[in-house]
Amino acid sequence: MVEDDTAKSGTRSEVDYTDLKVSKDVDPDMAAAVAAADAESPPDGSPEEVKDPKKWKWAVIFLCFYGFVTSLKPGESFITPNLLSTEKNFTRQQVTNEITPVLTYSYMVVLVPTFLLTDLLRYKPVLIIQGVSQVVIWLLILLGTTLLEMQFMEFFYGITMACRVAYSSYIFSLVSPDLYQRVAGYSRSSVLLGVFTSSVLGQLCMSMFGIRFSTLSAVTLGSVSFGLLLALCLPWPKRSLFFNRNQEQKELAAAAATKSELDIMNPKNGALSSAASPSSASRWRDSVLVQMLLEVRNVVRRPNLRLWSLWWVFNSTGYYLVLFYVHILWNKVYPATENHKVYNGAVEAASTLLSAGTSFIAGFVKIRWNLWSELVIAVITLVQAGLMFLMISTDNIWVCYLAYVVFRSVYQFLVPIATFQIASSLTKELCALVFGINTFLGTVLKTIINLIFADKTGLSLDVHSQFAVYCVYFVILAVAYFVGAAVVLVRHYRNQRGGDGAGGGGGGGGTNEAATLTELHPVAAQSSEAEILSNGKNAKV
Repeated sequence: MVEDDTAKSGTRSEVDYTDLKVSKDVDPDMAAAVAAADAESPPDGSPEEVKDPKKWKWAVIFLCFYGFVTSLKPGESFITPNLLSTEKNFTRQQVTNEITPVLTYSYMVVLVPTFLLTDLLRYKPVLIIQGVSQVVIWLLILLGTTLLEMQFMEFFYGITMACRVAYSSYIFSLVSPDLYQRVAGYSRSSVLLGVFTSSVLGQLCMSMFGIRFSTLSAVTLGSVSFGLLLALCLPWPKRSLFFNRNQEQKELAAAAATKSELDIMNPKNGALSSAASPSSASRWRDSVLVQMLLEVRNVVRRPNLRLWSLWWVFNSTGYYLVLFYVHILWNKVYPATENHKVYNGAVEAASTLLSAGTSFIAGFVKIRWNLWSELVIAVITLVQAGLMFLMISTDNIWVCYLAYVVFRSVYQFLVPIATFQIASSLTKELCALVFGINTFLGTVLKTIINLIFADKTGLSLDVHSQFAVYCVYFVILAVAYFVGAAVVLVRHYRNQRGGDGAGGGGGGGGTNEAATLTELHPVAAQSSEAEILSNGKNAKV
């Protein structure tokens, strides 16, 4: 994720936490939480914590420190070499076809319940569950010896990945909306620093000090145990995005409940209440959630939103599948032995820095995205397919390392662009829903591909064959994007010629409008408490 392979480092520690307003690394399943946080605008103007600046500042500092500590897992980049080493002695086939696929299944099952429980329980319990899961993971890695224990390890990794949304959302409950962008930068930077430090420490321990995998796992267990203690000490927010909004709403709900009880006690009022019961169905139809679900239908009618949502689903699926299995491929190309030192940690550190850099650069790119989006996506997807082919056709581990770093970087270049394009095409209330649907669909697609090609009950392909499948997958996507780009460009220039002819060579206003350069920039905050959906309904937060 996005933490972010077996995905042991790139996926599970990859920190793409982001604010929709900032063009940096974006973790797909994090964007939904951030969008939902952006949509929140409490009636009293600011949460209670903001009334005491020192209180929220120290809370943010403590949470950032917590994010840094929980990212310090120096053994994470070396889980796959550990499983395939003589210390654990699992076969490559077991790791590829029986252990790693469990991660995707677990993540898909717990993703939606975790997202709902995060808000219902107000973050802290979910962060504690994440900490407990991390401790269980590293206990199993340190002490486990059976296939079933390693499968349970992957199951708890899925829980840990799903619980990341709690950290991303928690920090927004501490500050007012005008500070979201700043604190998002703080939290993201702390986690990025933690992942980079973790990868470097792991590599130094393996290369310079030559410690055993079991020792590295023990060090990591100590680090995540400390993170669990910090989670227990986190302040408990008094509000959340949906289920625990504010005291005023609770009072209104209590007043409504009291009125209902009085109606029941009074027969006349009860008759009126019974007569008015059909209106409850109308109120349900007019609820925010139902209106947003109805509004999602308009996604497929907006070409730009449809394009970037499809990219989010299909390209993120290929990206994370590569991260899940790339460490197994490295081990096949260059097995870890006493004479062969692996450099997984150094590669993860380098890819983290370069990915952050390309994501940052994306924020300053000016281009006619409504015209060139398909072509840019097609070129980058074709590059990713070429990198996949390079990884499966070489026996040089350094070429594999380099291809992986570039693969991650070009993907992360498009993530903030996709985030901006989707967010700017929707009301803020709909952002969380669309990002959540995209992430869930991507997870379902990963599960299907795993079941067919990787799982023991399916084709049970070896890792080289799987990467050949991923290569074909990206080629198919690139061809589809190129076809789409050709259609858009031909249509654009036909319209341009038609506009020039109709306007006597002066050019049409529609063409000029379509040619406007778009730069990623902060999404403008809207001060109104209610947003107008395209179907004319009010979506009050």
